[in-house]
Amino acid sequence: MSFAEFLHSVAVDLAPPPGLSRALQALWYDRRGQWDAAHAMAQEASGNEAAWVHGYLHRKKSDEENAEYWYRLAGKPMGQLALETEWEQIVRALLAAVG
Repeated sequence: MSFAEFLHSVAVDLAPPPGLSRALQALWYDRRGQWDAAHAMAQEASGNEAAWVHGYLHRKKSDEENAEYWYRLAGKPMGQLALETEWEQIVRALLAAVG
């Protein structure tokens, strides 16, 4: 899936497309303004990608201590970019990782 296709899905679909990782599903819900659903997806997932998304979500809620923990677990530096820019960066990286 391309980044443009991901954005289109967020705009028109009622649920994330089948086959997306939990981390990408979390970002899909986050883009739709559904932080709680996004956080639930991130909590259900495991691995570095999920931890990265989890950190981003806590950063978005200004929960820096929790965010730092998740970024560290992901092996990523704490986000410094604008939230919108970081969201796009993470989505693009996760989409690229699946092919």
